Amino acid sequence: MGSEVRMKVFGADEASELMKELRITAASGRTRSYDWRVAQLKNLLKICEYHEPEIVAALREDLSKPELESILYEVAILKNSIGLALKELKHWMMPEKAKTSITTFPSSAEIVPEPLGVVLLISAWNYPFLLSLDPLVGAVAAGNAAVLKPSEISPATSSLLAKLVGEYMDSSAIRVVEGAVAETTALLEQKWDKIFYTGNGRIGRIVMAAAAKHLTPVVMELGGKSPVVVDSGINLQVAARRIIAGKWGCNNGQACISPDYIITTEDYAPKVVDALKGELEAFYGKNPLLSKDLSRIVNSNHFARLIKLLDEDKVSSKIVYGGERDSANLRIAPTILLDVPRDSLIMTEEIFGPLLPIITVDKLEDSFDVINSGTKPLAAYLFTNDKKLKQKFVMTVSAGGLVVNDTTVHVAVHTLPFGGVGESGIGAYHGKFSFDAFSHKKAVLYRSLAGDAAIRYPPYTDGKLRLLKAMIGGNIMGIIRALLGFA
Repeated sequence: MGSEVRMKVFGADEASELMKELRITAASGRTRSYDWRVAQLKNLLKICEYHEPEIVAALREDLSKPELESILYEVAILKNSIGLALKELKHWMMPEKAKTSITTFPSSAEIVPEPLGVVLLISAWNYPFLLSLDPLVGAVAAGNAAVLKPSEISPATSSLLAKLVGEYMDSSAIRVVEGAVAETTALLEQKWDKIFYTGNGRIGRIVMAAAAKHLTPVVMELGGKSPVVVDSGINLQVAARRIIAGKWGCNNGQACISPDYIITTEDYAPKVVDALKGELEAFYGKNPLLSKDLSRIVNSNHFARLIKLLDEDKVSSKIVYGGERDSANLRIAPTILLDVPRDSLIMTEEIFGPLLPIITVDKLEDSFDVINSGTKPLAAYLFTNDKKLKQKFVMTVSAGGLVVNDTTVHVAVHTLPFGGVGESGIGAYHGKFSFDAFSHKKAVLYRSLAGDAAIRYPPYTDGKLRLLKAMIGGNIMGIIRALLGFA
């Protein structure tokens, strides 16, 4: 073999052996203790605090992600998530008292959160640090053993995660498996207690099909075409800045909740375009391809996919700003398009990049019908000062989450569940919702051996039947008469 380096194979046998090891750990009960959970959460926090430069460097290598974005949208959000879990874990773990009924009197009841067991976390490449470790916070807080499969499309971050998790976390309960399709396939062949997948719908269907073989429950954090509805009579400069921050300031549009397209009225559209142009130039200069504040496209395949959307015959003529590209450095300038056909590729596929089409409607209320005519998005945004329009937006538009007068910031509010609906996802996480996602709510009823009721046992007399009907009807006097009527 000479100096040839051989990669360690991870196939079905290795996946099966890994599962056996983790099952032994989970069965031992070690991961259930409060002390174990806290220790692992604190070690995750140490990864954030002690290795921030390495994390930033890996994200720069994978995506050319600006340092501020790496810290703000990945490291800081994760640290907040861990801090919240450490603060609230004891409360989250406490059984919840539940009311009982006359049927089981005398009795008491509670709902006990327990770990699911051994879970699989399949992460995404666009926020590879956050989207790998944030679900792990929930899995660990809930007391599970876990396997993390980072995305091979962000190899520098994947390698760093494998190294740091191996150094800081309990390796008998938490593992990282690197690799691509073969490794993921081997993992999916195993029987997990839950699978948490972040990515696109195409792969999501493959994951769900594999999970269905074992009746494994899933959380699917997918995507979709997240719309932005822009009303007139608003502070348009602020709105433009917040749209830009959510679109190009979030990984250059490569984010599941980035604005995918804008809907506004025909007469207001030119003002929206001008506002966006002005703020984009202020943020990224006259030649945004040279800006250090914009991430690059992750790889050549995604670059080619975006160029295909942009260069479609009925779309290319609709560019009103940007459109420049640099294939050698995988960069595409922030691009605005106006009045693109609704049957074009850019309007029927999720963009996941720096292209922002604008479509127009006669009146703004029509935008809600446009949104609801497609698949349900992961997020939907509205800019308006109109109270009635806000109410109609909330009542009419079905999406994973809604934000009024901003974009994407709901992801940082841990008191809100983050997840999709329909094709944009299944289940939710963040904060207590992460703990719940990886817990089984076990119902427990406690009864006394005193007060045994004869009504439940044969022989079934007429008196027992009268008592049962009175109880069902809530007829107190009927219950008394029935009790007096049979011995």
